[in-house]
Amino acid sequence: MEMERLVKVIANSGYTSRRKAEELISSGKVMVNGIVAVTGQKIDGNDIVTIDGKEITMDNGNYEYFLLNKPRGVITSSSDEVGRKTVVDLVKTNKRIYPVGRLDYDTTGALLLTNDGNITNLLTHPKNEIEKKYLAKLEGILDMESLNKLKKGIKIDGILAVPDRVKIRSIDKKKNTCLVEIVLHEGRNHEVKKLFEAVGYSVIRLTRVTFAGLNVKDLKSGEYRKLSIKEVQRLYSLIKK
Repeated sequence: MEMERLVKVIANSGYTSRRKAEELISSGKVMVNGIVAVTGQKIDGNDIVTIDGKEITMDNGNYEYFLLNKPRGVITSSSDEVGRKTVVDLVKTNKRIYPVGRLDYDTTGALLLTNDGNITNLLTHPKNEIEKKYLAKLEGILDMESLNKLKKGIKIDGILAVPDRVKIRSIDKKKNTCLVEIVLHEGRNHEVKKLFEAVGYSVIRLTRVTFAGLNVKDLKSGEYRKLSIKEVQRLYSLIKK
C-alpha cells in the first residue's frame, strides 16, 4: 500500500464516510501507531489505525456491492440511536457495509450498499451528476403550468433545482391523484418533496426507481441482490474525470 490520506483509508475500510472520518480525526478519536492522528495525515500499509481503541481493517480490495429495494419505515443508516431497523439490518453479510446516499424513512426503492468507500464518495459527489429516477404519487392532478415550472427549475433553500426530466405517467380522476416521473442528478435532502410542494402539491408516496442506472424492478420490497462485476465496472465508468 502506497502512502494514502488517512481519511481515505478509513472510508475505504467501510468504517464510515470521509466526512465523518474527518470529524473523528478532529475530535482526537483516531490514533496511528498509538499516536493521536492529525488532519491531512498520510499512512501506509504498515501503520496501525484505531478508532476509539478499535483497530480498523485496511482496504484489501475485498468489496461487496448490494442493490436493495428499500421498504417504507426503514432508516437509511448503518445504525440508529433508538434501535429502529436500518437498511444494513436487511442485508446479510459479514462485511461492514453502509448505504450510498440516503432515502427518507417513508421513501422506497433503489439503494446501493457497499464497503467500497471510494465508489461511495464518487457516486455521492455532486460533480459526477449521478442520475436518480423517482415516481411520485401526488395529492391532486398536476396541471400544465406547474409541470412547466418544474421543468424550468425551482429555487429550493436559495439554490435553483432543475430536474433532468418531469412527466406525468398516469392520472386517477376519481381519487384526485397522479403519478409523476421525475429524474434528478442532485441529492439534496427531501429535494423531490420540496419541488412538488413549491408548486402546491403534496407527495403521498415516493419511490426511487433507479439509482445510477440500477433498477429494482425484479426485487420485491425488502429484497436485495449482489451487483455483478460488469455492473460495478459500469458504475465506475459514470465518474467524470
